[in-house]
Amino acid sequence: MKPLAFVLRAVAAMTFMAVPANAQQPPAVVGFLSSGSTEALNKQWIAAFHRGLREFGYIDGQNTSIEYRGADDNYDQLPTLAAELVHRQVGVIVAAGGPISALAAKRATETIPIVFTTVADPVKSGLVASLNRPGGNLTGTAGLTSELDPKRLQLLHQIRPSEGIIGVLVNPKRPGVEAQSKELQAAARAIGRDIAVHKAATGQAIDAEFEAMYQQRVDATVVTADPLFNFHRTRVIALAARYGIPAIYQWREFVADGGLMSYGPSIADAYYQAGIYSGRILRGAKPSDLPVMQPTRFELVINLKTAAALRLAVPDVLRTIADETIE
Repeated sequence: MKPLAFVLRAVAAMTFMAVPANAQQPPAVVGFLSSGSTEALNKQWIAAFHRGLREFGYIDGQNTSIEYRGADDNYDQLPTLAAELVHRQVGVIVAAGGPISALAAKRATETIPIVFTTVADPVKSGLVASLNRPGGNLTGTAGLTSELDPKRLQLLHQIRPSEGIIGVLVNPKRPGVEAQSKELQAAARAIGRDIAVHKAATGQAIDAEFEAMYQQRVDATVVTADPLFNFHRTRVIALAARYGIPAIYQWREFVADGGLMSYGPSIADAYYQAGIYSGRILRGAKPSDLPVMQPTRFELVINLKTAAALRLAVPDVLRTIADETIE
């Protein structure tokens, strides 16, 4: 009979030979759920998300696979798309495009970690118990989107002071839009202005609402933060230019592409932070232990060329406080 040690060495040798020397761990799988079109996602935002993942060693196409699902603004499809990612057994779900994507993901799974991006009020939306201690399987970044609308209204009033009506473009499918509209009504009264809320839930509806604002002779408009308007950014900017309507936006990308002005945090940074949190979770961190991140810096960006085209004189006070002016 052969000694036991010899047998164990033989078994170990055969086991080693059965595993290829270049064998690798299976790639990490990340689910990406968007309320809009994944094809229309801003490339800079996605690049920032990938950069965050890379900081933890996760590289798309190498040791990481990203499964994209987009509802193309048909929000009733989100539950099905979220269920697909759960069935795919992804390691983490990134929910982009406001609270509606995150809520769909939350309803689909109580176990797979979820990282949401730029949600205005994650607590009020029912996503987390608190910002510091999220609890459950969700965390992410707070966007401070609708909370800044009164400030945008004031900035728009400074660049277009008058007693005329200010239009407000909203997506009626967005959760909390009625409360958002009431807050804007109150903010408008505080500066002696009236607002007219225009609702658009599709790309074609955006066209119709800008036409309606033009017919209504609005002085200017606040384009509220919403994935629909983000994904139709070029269209929104072109319509504002066509009808000569000064507009303020949430994200600087609108101004870089020709919009008049923006005020808000960096959405690219929010996507980067979503990549960071996704990487940490794939490394073993629990969402309940990761506080919801909040933006700490807000940028006022003004496109002086667009202002000139609209025959607007940008007040010196706005030029002074602007973080960036585009000539």
